[in-house]
Amino acid sequence: MNVYQVTREDVHSVAELFDAYRVFYEQPSNKEAAESFIRERLEKEESVIFMAVENGQSIGFTQLYPTFSSVAMKRVWILNDLFVTADSRNKGAGRALLQAAKQFAKETGAKGLQLQTAVDNKSAQHLYESDGWVKDEKFFYYEFKL
Repeated sequence: MNVYQVTREDVHSVAELFDAYRVFYEQPSNKEAAESFIRERLEKEESVIFMAVENGQSIGFTQLYPTFSSVAMKRVWILNDLFVTADSRNKGAGRALLQAAKQFAKETGAKGLQLQTAVDNKSAQHLYESDGWVKDEKFFYYEFKL
């Protein structure tokens, strides 16, 4: 398996995975919009995406968005998306994508990475915790929807 940071040339492959990721979260498939969204993030340098490929097939991706910690005066990367195709799960792709994200955060001098996952997504929680991620017990997460 190979994990690498995608470029604009990889938009179509990542968009296919991104569309499947959205379908997993019960959104309607829209491959054209998915490709447009991914292309725009890359062109505007608003996200960094890593993709896992095995035997020439794109099997997973993770997308990071930048933010900052004012207190630490450093960048923080939000690991917003992590997806591995159903037939490639439990084979190390998710862990490899997490490793690529952690290495990238180190290389960019970031304070760290943050992510959130659904309370009932036990398999993802197990992956994160076994990979050294720590559940925040000090702060509450709030959201204001428009």
